[in-house]
Amino acid sequence: MFTQTNSEPAAAHPDAILEALDPEQREVALALRGPVCVLAGAGTGKTRAITHRIAYGVRTGVYKPTSVLAVTFTARAAGEMRTRLRDLGVGGVQARTFHAAALRQLGYFWPRVVGGAPPRLLEHKASIIAEAARRIGVSVDRVAVRDLSSEVEWAKVTLVTSDDYERAAAARGREAPSGYDHQTVARLIAMYEDVKTERENLDFEDVLLMLADMLSSHKAVADEVRSQYRHFVVDEYQDVSPLQQFLLDQWLGGRDELCVVGDPSQTIYSFTGATPAHLLTFRRTYPHAQEIRLVRDYRSTPQVVGLANDVLRRAGRAGGAHQALELLAQRPPGPPVTFSVHDDDESEAKAIAARAGRLIAAGTRPSEIAVLYRTNAQSEAFEAALADAGIGYLVRGGARFFQRKEVRDAIVLLRGAARSADPTVPMPEIVRDVLSAAGWAEKPPAARGAARERWDATQALVALADDLAQAAPEDAPATLVTLVAELEERAAAQHAPTVEGVTLASLHAAKGLEWDAVFLAGMSEGLMPISLAETDDAVHEERRLLYVGITRAREHLELSYARSRNPGGRASRKRTRFLDGLWPEDERAARSGRGAGSAKGGARALLTGAHDMALFDALREWRLEVARETDKPAYTILTDATLAAVAEVRPGSVAELARINGIGPAKIDKYGETILGIVGTAPSGG
Repeated sequence: MFTQTNSEPAAAHPDAILEALDPEQREVALALRGPVCVLAGAGTGKTRAITHRIAYGVRTGVYKPTSVLAVTFTARAAGEMRTRLRDLGVGGVQARTFHAAALRQLGYFWPRVVGGAPPRLLEHKASIIAEAARRIGVSVDRVAVRDLSSEVEWAKVTLVTSDDYERAAAARGREAPSGYDHQTVARLIAMYEDVKTERENLDFEDVLLMLADMLSSHKAVADEVRSQYRHFVVDEYQDVSPLQQFLLDQWLGGRDELCVVGDPSQTIYSFTGATPAHLLTFRRTYPHAQEIRLVRDYRSTPQVVGLANDVLRRAGRAGGAHQALELLAQRPPGPPVTFSVHDDDESEAKAIAARAGRLIAAGTRPSEIAVLYRTNAQSEAFEAALADAGIGYLVRGGARFFQRKEVRDAIVLLRGAARSADPTVPMPEIVRDVLSAAGWAEKPPAARGAARERWDATQALVALADDLAQAAPEDAPATLVTLVAELEERAAAQHAPTVEGVTLASLHAAKGLEWDAVFLAGMSEGLMPISLAETDDAVHEERRLLYVGITRAREHLELSYARSRNPGGRASRKRTRFLDGLWPEDERAARSGRGAGSAKGGARALLTGAHDMALFDALREWRLEVARETDKPAYTILTDATLAAVAEVRPGSVAELARINGIGPAKIDKYGETILGIVGTAPSGG
């Protein structure tokens, strides 16, 4: 079995770069001339493949480093790409987000083409949206401003003008924000542009649009950019919008030195204008393109990979108009995927917090655990449950790490200390001294809340200092100047250091991330798929969103839902349709040919204690795993009645086990030791 690590070889010889790759990744690295389309499943090492492709191209002299432009969608992904290229000994390659690359070029050419400094970049649309609404006589509140801002962004990234909006929205079945009609939104889009122009602002979409227009209408500018950048790499190509594709076309100028990487099964941002169409039709656009598929999953265990494949496979072609990639797990087997049902949201949150606590006690770092959910509003219950359990957490999508006051203040102090730091004192020791004066302590505060969040943030800086010191060679130890430079580079890329706490995040915010243990909460109809998903396309995207959530887990994966929202509420929720046939009760029913829950209910009725029932459930989970591995009906291994008897008697020896009906010598030879092990580790009711 081929294994891979995250370390990159600082290769002196080009062929050494290829040694770290599997056969398909090596094929990507050797495809130095475009057009190339890489279909890369989750966890298959796509970043490794494309960074090694760039490095190999530079090392063999096919590329000049400065002639390569690699674009992706998040600053974090771009920062990771730059770090990997640096570790491979390749500098000078531009790895940026679409917006960062476009803003840099627009700022360079604006004085020459337009004159003067570029207009001020608008960070948020809210104030201009509100003013535009006032001018056309439309009443708005904070929620309406947010929804209208999103609609303006959708129109701009899909290249829909105010004149075309009504027709385009109707043709695509797009609903206007609640309380407004398409005509009103069209008027607001037009007024938004007028107000923005009056205030001499550019929004983020303007940056791409104006640069693309500049390249298409000014030959000298286009020639200069195209002579600079001759080789293009686009990561996450399934998320490209029409506006981004328009800019990419201008960068290319009819050339085909392009390598795109993506996975249609991970298209989850169509509501923002992203579309997999460009990826799916790449071979039609470039008939001579080379297509390479990466399907070896190095991230997740076979159990996790199997569920991910099943979620898409059971949909047939319902996951989208494409053939989903079938992932092949490369890791050794791990624990089974677990499923649980709870009475209400509070109970679900408490159970997940307790399970996270057990994982932490067993050695899993809190930062390697994530709780993922469909909507941000779901985070509150998990924040409360984790706080009650004394477990630190980080809400992804909250305040950005480098925007936190305590982080900004700490960096100022470290920058000042770097000017006069004693070179004979180890850098981590200096960092601790400096941050101690700002309130940091070796041990976290006992209380949760803001005080603990501040400590977690500054502790992340201390941990980063330790990591840099450990990674530095003995003859060139890391200094405070090194740390400050690293922090400034990370701040520019919004690449935050790891905060030691359980991550709480929406499924959308989890894209591109991974953890050792993942809890997928709220797996019920109305949340997954979300109740707003009313069209087939929207439901397909929700299924892909679940697939993305599943593939975030490396080893431990638990899926759960609650029957009601509030304690004592009506148990009206149903499990998500996406797990039909995959939930253990469904599989047991299918294997036994009986109605779901009938045998289980009868066997459970024999048990009186909660611990006995917990042991019964543990035995059933083991039996299900054996059934999967041997492809036999579960009841042929041991019946529910036999498992219930084991849970009630709790045998402590082979002799005691042999006295239970349904367990003969053959069963004892095959399963006796395992059953006794499960009984021995189960909590006792005494």
